[in-house]
Amino acid sequence: MASYTKGLIDFPLTFRKLVCTKMTQNFREAITLNTATVSKESLKPNEVIIRSKYVGINASDINVTAGRYGSKPPFTVGMEALGEVVWVGERCSSLKPGDPVAVNNIGSFSEYLVLPERTALRLPSLKPEHLAFIISGTTASISLEKLGDLKPKENVLVTAAAGGTGQFAVQLAALAGCHVIGTCSSDEKAEFLRSLGCNRPINYTKEDLGQVLKNEYPRGLDVVYESMGGDIFNTCVRNLAVRGRLIVIGMITDYQKESYKAIPTVPIQQILLSKSASLRGFFLLHYMRELPKHIGELAKLESEGKLKVGVDLGAHLPGGPFRGLTSIPDAVDYLYTKKSKGKIVVTLHDDQLSKL
Repeated sequence: MASYTKGLIDFPLTFRKLVCTKMTQNFREAITLNTATVSKESLKPNEVIIRSKYVGINASDINVTAGRYGSKPPFTVGMEALGEVVWVGERCSSLKPGDPVAVNNIGSFSEYLVLPERTALRLPSLKPEHLAFIISGTTASISLEKLGDLKPKENVLVTAAAGGTGQFAVQLAALAGCHVIGTCSSDEKAEFLRSLGCNRPINYTKEDLGQVLKNEYPRGLDVVYESMGGDIFNTCVRNLAVRGRLIVIGMITDYQKESYKAIPTVPIQQILLSKSASLRGFFLLHYMRELPKHIGELAKLESEGKLKVGVDLGAHLPGGPFRGLTSIPDAVDYLYTKKSKGKIVVTLHDDQLSKL
């Protein structure tokens, strides 16, 4: 492996990365561990090299390997990383060796990243909590601002509320003066949600979501931040208020299926029409120019103590924390167990990697 000392690297730089070699929604079967080598002569003047410290796990990682975003193998997988600049090209002006940066692009599951300087965003520090801002935080912040139209005292329901992006939606809605309802799968997660300012956690393994909404919120839901799909999506549609807004950010319950169709089983047109309600889709790639602004705002809220960021490094699991590229398939599987709390983060340490 290349040496790393005081912000300098030796060339040729050799490192490892996870590459999708087979299109399937089974992430473990889709990827292989490959080696890459970069020479100084091959680098462009506007490129930087980043040593990855943390990478984030997202539900859509398996959408990428299933070909749902249009990529064709072979390609490096992963959607976000947090790391330190270790080399800059001669035409680079905004970054220098030692700078902590965030990266949001396909190919982030790699020990080192080589990319244009403009695609790396400077951050205050290398805290793993800051990695949660990149996709999870901005998805909540941008979608609620652009599509949520939040107003004080409105009823806002966040599904998968204790997850990586749900935790941000809960807190941002609470900061906007809304009454926040959050779905989760355990009493432990319900307590976590209360600590974030959620007014009414609903553990759907013990309570019937539709019945709770009918009994406690007869006026309906003004805004729904929805990432589950399936029956939960249908329940949310049925319980929209007049002029309610449902923001679709994902369909986690369907992603592991070999093929899925996001077709609701409720008469959605009739329901939306009868309530002057709206169904709004959100895909972060369509709002990439908004990222620097929103990451900055989230970091400011966190530094002021107004925003808590939960990260799950897997430290409580029998195998210990997620560490190295070889633990990423385990981290992806863990996300779908519904046992994670906060953003799932994998720490990359070169000296602790083993064979995949």
